[in-house]
Amino acid sequence: MHLFFAEHHNISGNEILLDGTDYNHIKNVLRLKAGSIIQVKSGDNKVYSCHIKDFGECAVICEIDGVSEQDSELPVKVSIFQGLPKAEKMETVIQKTIELGAVRIVPVAMERSITRLDEKKAENKLKRWRTIAKAAAEQSKRSMVPEVSDVCDLKEALRQASEYDKILMPYECAEGFEHTRKVLADIRPGDSVAVFIGPEGGIASGELEAAKEAGAEIISLGRRILRTETAALMLMSVMIYLFEE
Repeated sequence: MHLFFAEHHNISGNEILLDGTDYNHIKNVLRLKAGSIIQVKSGDNKVYSCHIKDFGECAVICEIDGVSEQDSELPVKVSIFQGLPKAEKMETVIQKTIELGAVRIVPVAMERSITRLDEKKAENKLKRWRTIAKAAAEQSKRSMVPEVSDVCDLKEALRQASEYDKILMPYECAEGFEHTRKVLADIRPGDSVAVFIGPEGGIASGELEAAKEAGAEIISLGRRILRTETAALMLMSVMIYLFEE
């Protein structure tokens, strides 16, 4: 069954309006008709079972048939601060980490990032990344659409991460995995966790020191060297194993 997200202000009485890109997707891509059954979420744990009542000029009018509760979120709120990678790798990171439960993705321009985005390119990329995030949240039946934040530098990223309960930075030269186990064992349900992943060229020594000064735990992800687009997925999988109820 197809799942869509609606803004709270588009839910009124027994009707829900789906507009914007959803309108075109439902009408012209999926080619759903009046009477088609769908699910709608609005960022909380409520799931609205609906059928399409009609198509307006710019919105799909849905009638609510029932409401249930469904919590599909991880007990730990994980945000991925991803060092900008090449080409489509950022899209892979966004799509897959959202499927695995990340609540926020922050693209970070780091010293060894090969990709450099000017203001116009960044704006276009963000638009596409946010579309991918929404599609991934719908596909994996998340309770909310995770945020894809504006591109920032490491200094700003660490400033934002200072508000989190834990900051983790996987690093290929970090001490053994036993330290990683101890760090992860200190995380509790309800905690917010910022995970910093370096780009293809890795994390520069100055960036590592800046992260340490900001309170980051430098951890290992094992004996193998992982690609930048693999590291976050591996850590999200571990979070699911540890905290999924």
